[in-house]
Amino acid sequence: MLQLQYPRLWQYLSISGLAVVLTATLIPSGWLWPDDPRSFYAISDKWLHGITFAVLALWFSGQYARRAYWRIVLGLLAFGLLIELCQSVLSYRTAEMADMLANAAGMTAGLLIAMAGAGGWSLHFEKWLRERIG
Repeated sequence: MLQLQYPRLWQYLSISGLAVVLTATLIPSGWLWPDDPRSFYAISDKWLHGITFAVLALWFSGQYARRAYWRIVLGLLAFGLLIELCQSVLSYRTAEMADMLANAAGMTAGLLIAMAGAGGWSLHFEKWLRERIG
């Protein structure tokens, strides 16, 4: 982990974010999106997977140095697998290999953005916050 001023807060926010994503992927999809197969959700499901994992990769790249990005990859792959395994035992959800591919594509995009300069963003955020608070 980077030398952050509030590492416990970042860890708490990270775990909370993962819990929100896990919950959203395990509740009946009709609670969040219409069940109509012609709906936007049905068309964009893989996009939602990709965007979610891109955001998660960017989030974690803010707390970890570039040399530890492989840990982000392994952790998010394991998280995606956990989601699919949980969905496979639910009668109202389905596990799909295409979801894992979308997760991997999103994670790759997020880490490419991080390597292009967005990595370590939480250090910049803490500095900005210190300057504003005093």
